Amino acid sequence: MKTTTRLLLLALLSLPVLAACQKDEASTETVAEAKPAVERPADNNDEQAWGVYLSDVVTRNMGDINNNPYLYYLPSSESEGFEGARERLAEDIEIAMQRGIVEGNLVAFGSPESAMMADIVVGAFGKVDPGSMKGVKLLFIGDAADNDRVRAAVEPAGVNYQFVEAK
Repeated sequence: MKTTTRLLLLALLSLPVLAACQKDEASTETVAEAKPAVERPADNNDEQAWGVYLSDVVTRNMGDINNNPYLYYLPSSESEGFEGARERLAEDIEIAMQRGIVEGNLVAFGSPESAMMADIVVGAFGKVDPGSMKGVKLLFIGDAADNDRVRAAVEPAGVNYQFVEAK
């Protein structure tokens, strides 16, 4: 689990470098857009592949965000120690969202367990004050079946919600 966390952090730390790499102002094509998109990993237990995939999706959806994004990842339910990881992640997200995210930042949520990640996000945003996250971009990477309920839960906080189907 520590190795996976380190790999995800390394991947996330490289995002600002990729996001900042533009050929010139006249060209709107970034390095991330020039490369083919990374496909969703076929193996839900391959945490390294999921880290690469989620980093690619986040990089492609940064838009005008220049700050390091916050990426929350829930591993596969088949992974060792899943239940503990799920509980810790739910608590971390709840605390972070109640504390608030500063305008101009991006928060992303992704997992091979889309419905479980959606449950965590919905639960955390049930305790967030309305309008408290204006100017924050929230990216949910998951199954289309979870999009509407996540949108309904997070939009009252004032976030700029974006959904990307994990495929």
